[in-house]
Amino acid sequence: MITHFQWKPLHKNLPGWKLTFYFNKLAVQALYHKDGSIEWISNPPAKSDEEKLKSMIHDLMVYHVYE
Repeated sequence: MITHFQWKPLHKNLPGWKLTFYFNKLAVQALYHKDGSIEWISNPPAKSDEEKLKSMIHDLMVYHVYE
């Protein structure tokens, strides 16, 4: 489960966001690019959790940024 999800734009007029949140009790930082790709900055998820986590992040970004 993702908790304390926060996002902020990387640039004033360009798409791209810096994400911070907690996942499995670890503070995670990532970059969300305009094409939907995610670049892990700190505490990347285990390979077994990565696809599930990406799906949750995409859902949150659609809700918070694109709606």
